[in-house]
Amino acid sequence: MLEGRAHDQARLDTLLSGAREGRSAVLVIRGEPGIGKTSLLAYAGERARDMAVLRGTGIETEAEIPFSSLHLLLRPVLARVDTLPERQAAALSGALGIGPAGRDDEFLVGLAVLSLLSDLADDGPLLCLVDDAHWLDRASAAALRFAAHRLHAEGVVLLFGARDGFDAAGLPEHLLGGLDRESSERLLTGRAPGLAAPMRERIIEESGGNPLALLELQESAPAQGPLPLPRRIQEAYAARIARLPADAATVLVLAAVEDGGELPVIVRAAAELGVAPAALDTAERSGLIRIDGAHVTFAHPLMRAAAFRHGTYAARLEMHRVLARLLGGRPDRQAWHLAAAATGPDETAALALEQAAERARERSGNAGASAALERAAELTEETAVRARRLTSAAVAAADAGQPGRAKDLIDRAGHLLTDPRSLARLSELRARVAFDEGAPHLAHDLLLSGADLIVGQRVTGRRAAGDAVTGDTATGEMAAGDAADGDMADGGGIAAADRVMAGLMLIDAARNAWQLSDPGRVAEAAGRLHALGLQPEDGLGPAVDAVTGAAEFLAKGPAGALATMRGLVADGGRIREGAHALRVNAAFVAGLVGDFQAGRDISAAVAAECRARGDIGKLPLALLTLTACDLYLGRFNDAVAGAAEGLRLAADTGQPNRAGYLEGMLAWIAAVRGEDAECSRLATRCLDRFEANRIANGPAWAEWALALLELGRGRFAEALDRLDAALEGPVRHQIQAVYFAPDQIEAAVRLGAPAGEPLRRFEEWADAAGHDWAGGVLHRCRALLEPDWDTAHEHFRAAVRLHADSGRPWEAARTRLAFGERLRRERHKGSARPHLRAALETFERLGARPWAERARTELRAAGDTSAPAGHDEAVSALSPQELQIVRLAAAGLTNREIGAQLFLSPKTVSYHLYRAFPKLNVASRAQLAGLDLS
Repeated sequence: MLEGRAHDQARLDTLLSGAREGRSAVLVIRGEPGIGKTSLLAYAGERARDMAVLRGTGIETEAEIPFSSLHLLLRPVLARVDTLPERQAAALSGALGIGPAGRDDEFLVGLAVLSLLSDLADDGPLLCLVDDAHWLDRASAAALRFAAHRLHAEGVVLLFGARDGFDAAGLPEHLLGGLDRESSERLLTGRAPGLAAPMRERIIEESGGNPLALLELQESAPAQGPLPLPRRIQEAYAARIARLPADAATVLVLAAVEDGGELPVIVRAAAELGVAPAALDTAERSGLIRIDGAHVTFAHPLMRAAAFRHGTYAARLEMHRVLARLLGGRPDRQAWHLAAAATGPDETAALALEQAAERARERSGNAGASAALERAAELTEETAVRARRLTSAAVAAADAGQPGRAKDLIDRAGHLLTDPRSLARLSELRARVAFDEGAPHLAHDLLLSGADLIVGQRVTGRRAAGDAVTGDTATGEMAAGDAADGDMADGGGIAAADRVMAGLMLIDAARNAWQLSDPGRVAEAAGRLHALGLQPEDGLGPAVDAVTGAAEFLAKGPAGALATMRGLVADGGRIREGAHALRVNAAFVAGLVGDFQAGRDISAAVAAECRARGDIGKLPLALLTLTACDLYLGRFNDAVAGAAEGLRLAADTGQPNRAGYLEGMLAWIAAVRGEDAECSRLATRCLDRFEANRIANGPAWAEWALALLELGRGRFAEALDRLDAALEGPVRHQIQAVYFAPDQIEAAVRLGAPAGEPLRRFEEWADAAGHDWAGGVLHRCRALLEPDWDTAHEHFRAAVRLHADSGRPWEAARTRLAFGERLRRERHKGSARPHLRAALETFERLGARPWAERARTELRAAGDTSAPAGHDEAVSALSPQELQIVRLAAAGLTNREIGAQLFLSPKTVSYHLYRAFPKLNVASRAQLAGLDLS
């Protein structure tokens, strides 16, 4: 029984009971050293004697070895890895070092962990205990968090014990505080009944209810002064170690230095140091360590710290040398011991660390690779090699999502470099970090300066007065920059490799400028890009064309620009595999030129490939482009499902710039569906992100969504004011400014306000685009503005005809509604009714409730009092995730196959199907095939 922990124990008991009933749960137990985290985990283990239990821990000295902690946790069940889906099994085997490394997406390892835990829970409820989670290596922590976020109906309980420093990433937490005074006194009295009253009072007061302090400080007088409590406990341990025989103290220091807890290694190392195995018995009897089979653990991490400090510097160096010799078959651990034994430059240790870093990169252990390369650089004497290793360490840190560390490494490398290409690469890396940190302006300027370094001379591009645009580094969105006058010599004199490298950096700079809606920066980047003299064999032609076309679009209008941009769309459609970035860029350009079906085809292919390969980190971007195309095509259920999944994955993989875009599109659909609170919530989140990072494409969706919400509710003045205000900011340079022009026109017409400018904006684009749907919307706008009924009637008829096969049901229904309203007002009620019925049917199918109500009201006013059959609401009752799962099940996929595609456990898939069947009024998977799940 733990003193004073009844409430904490009850919470764990509830989680364990839920697991026995098939429910999963995750909890991070957080608190200071000695507060009782380990004891509570042990309590859970005792209460779970009827369950399978996996135990793991973070090890401080192995925190830089990728997946070392995960290997420790899963060691008892490694034989089950081969039963996982093939790609997952390969990824997990490679990560754990029991199979060949394959450079798989690190999040695929997390999915494999999820599948493995789910499979283990098939045999009965499972408890996973992970202590000292603050010392988990970064790769293990990421994999476990990914799995934890997806545990749902497997019967798995995952408990973490952690101090501050562990990133829970939104997992449920339980803060463990100190014991109350009564519990503290009972605990202390039970351990030391003869303790003098004054000392007892002092310990209770200074312990703050920390159980470890209560138990340890009573053995020696508490330290005087304001020392942190962990230091006081550590000093109490140090006093205990000092009282041990010399050999026992030495073996404790050795165990602290080795820290892997492998008894055979410790015994052999002790023998080389002249210490007999009997010293381990003495150390164990002291209560400072525990020996369990072939494993040695300290009773508490502070004990290990005290033992480590007890050894002299010279003694620890010798221990590291001995351990390095003994661990020849464990090259990663050997490399770190070699490094710890080095007292100055040591190329042998540095090379061993560099090789360990390469192995870590092969297993997607970027954080560990960065740490190994940084230490290798510190041990390197030759300046050029040290700079190279620091640069590689910075790249790995950026890949690991450690921007602060990456910047420090970049700065250190920059002081050692002089050659332009290497300095340019550092500028490119600085730009990447700056963008990820929400500083796209700085990223843009760094890319320009990096390109300058490569070509060896400075290009001064003329900044046009606000008329250019390109793409979006965060989303891969491509567009253009207008060629600016410059002083650069003919690009033909630049070496091909340098030309391509500079070209790629300038294209990235142009994308940042699009992101910022900064025409001046776009023009500057575009001018330098064109001055490079890129050649056809450089392979950048389609991207440069897209940049050129989009710049011309903003500088001169869309008349000649869209044709130039279509080349990248065609190129993206021809590439069937690989080249994700290019294909996603092509899908975005498809959105700029209005070819949404082509964009959807490209995006869907990329997303399917990401799922098949387990490229989880790349999937949010593919889902983002797919969501946009589905939204424009009126596939709202698909768009919501894709965006919801994209948001989950963006959170898991640390991609906040993607999240704003997805939230903006979800806000737009919520507006169409009349979900006022949800629209406002999502739009506010999206706009808040803009305040932090100044990325303009998300707010373009958010502002449009809020205006559309007003328009659907008949608040025309509010809708027009919002859209007019949006055009005064960076939104005016985003493509949404073209696509919401018809909404401005409708609101203006309702208010009797002028609408010449939005009509011109959309008309120029629609004429250049040449799509039937765009022509239909343009005719609708002209009809709304036309006072003469006969002329308006012709525009409406043309609009309906063009919409017939356009694939834009939302726009077709808007046109039918406007036509029916005008016919009714002109007293042609009989002619109005078919258009209003068609609009009502489409709005109901799309779930556009405010618009459906508006059509229904008009229909009644036109003399139709019948109640048209409503669209089946069953599909709309499904959650986005349920809809995804039901569709895959209807296609014949098994739960395991569905889980692999959606990164869920098979049991979670089964749970969602169980909830979805009653909503669809079906009882089996076979019945799903006959349903309309669009």
